[in-house]
Amino acid sequence: MKKGSWMIVFDWIWRVVSVNLCWIAFTVLGLGVLGFFPSSIALFTIVRKWIRKDTDLSVWKTFKHVYFKEWKRSNGIGLVFYCIGLFLFFDIRIVMGIMTGIFSIFLLVFLYFVAFLFIMSIGYFFAIYVHYQLSTKEYIKQSFLFAVTGFGTTIWIGAGLFVVGMVILKVPGLIPFISAVAPAYWMMRVCLSRFTKLERIANQQ
Repeated sequence: MKKGSWMIVFDWIWRVVSVNLCWIAFTVLGLGVLGFFPSSIALFTIVRKWIRKDTDLSVWKTFKHVYFKEWKRSNGIGLVFYCIGLFLFFDIRIVMGIMTGIFSIFLLVFLYFVAFLFIMSIGYFFAIYVHYQLSTKEYIKQSFLFAVTGFGTTIWIGAGLFVVGMVILKVPGLIPFISAVAPAYWMMRVCLSRFTKLERIANQQ
């Protein structure tokens, strides 16, 4: 590999590590709960720009700008997701702790399936948020619709996240370097492909 090629590789490694560390730092800055949504939106914003060949940007400046700009609105939407997540969590705990029999097994499987769709809808939310300009209500609505109606895409994203998760479990030392950016890149890339198809169909009508 030529010297120039090595420089490009090292430059991209630095960018990936930088945005991942920014995501961790700013999530911690928001005490986790209040930092997760604005940090993830900043992360998806940068990853989307990379995928669309907009690479001449400062990771630090872009991340910080988006984080503080979207902090209030993203946490307002995040509160809705947190409430839904808590509701599902307590439902699952109640079924596991109180109910017995065949019906409880079917109910538990159903709740886990709903929980899976819920988690995927959060991922869709970040991709939709950085790609479209919608109302707060529409962001939440479209996130769930994408998870439910595009089940093939949802499974494809889930499979990719499973692979990334297994790699990180096997090599925990990668957590500071790719634990956020790798899942975000995979989800954004798959979502952009779906967005493009939907936009093409809409333009033909």
